Amino acid sequence: MQTGADRVPRTAKPKADKRRLDPKTREEEIVKAAIAFFAEQGFDGSTRELASRIGITQPLLYRYFPSKEALLDRVYEEVFVHPWNPAWAEGLRDRSLPLEARLARFYRDYAAVLLTYEWIRLFMFAGLKGLDFNARYLAFLRASAFDMVVKELRHERGLPLDAPIQDGEVELVWGLHAAIFYLGVRRFIYGMPFPADLDADVALRVKAFLKGVPEAFASLVPDAPPAPAASGATRRKRGVLIN
Repeated sequence: MQTGADRVPRTAKPKADKRRLDPKTREEEIVKAAIAFFAEQGFDGSTRELASRIGITQPLLYRYFPSKEALLDRVYEEVFVHPWNPAWAEGLRDRSLPLEARLARFYRDYAAVLLTYEWIRLFMFAGLKGLDFNARYLAFLRASAFDMVVKELRHERGLPLDAPIQDGEVELVWGLHAAIFYLGVRRFIYGMPFPADLDADVALRVKAFLKGVPEAFASLVPDAPPAPAASGATRRKRGVLIN
């Protein structure tokens, strides 16, 4: 899986850009450079320095983006919104596959987007700076994935699907998501390596999540049916029969 694990920022000596680019190409160049620049420097980095790195003048940059805020909005769209694949939602709802397989596939594919130098650092810098990136993205993520995962977990456990989603259910799903996100923090903030087999690690985290969360959901959902009683053959703990 390609995650950008070995990607490091490159700071080159700025040179005057003598090229005459068409507007679309120039705009794309500015956005690409802005993503790399702010991921490295944080959002206190100035547009003057950014323009210098690109090799253009600050007034030319402002011809494409009239303010720093407009440029940051474009960075947000490019990094956090555009990579989202709508097919992921269909995959999460595909009940022809076990839920564990669906979740592992989703987070394996999502990790390829999430676990990059730019994504992780921009998200962290945005939170520290007090930008609205985090709130916007997390609201998008809940609507696009979390509520769906809650419904599929309820279906798996035989819980009512039409009962209002409880905050506790969303928090439990957050726990799994945060575990995947932390892998990126560990790599691109702390400078520690990824697990040797990232796909296997993601699958293991999903498996651990599903071992406990369905039972926890049963305590949160109104009118949930009681858990089935274990048979004598299965109610064993450390080799001792529990009656």
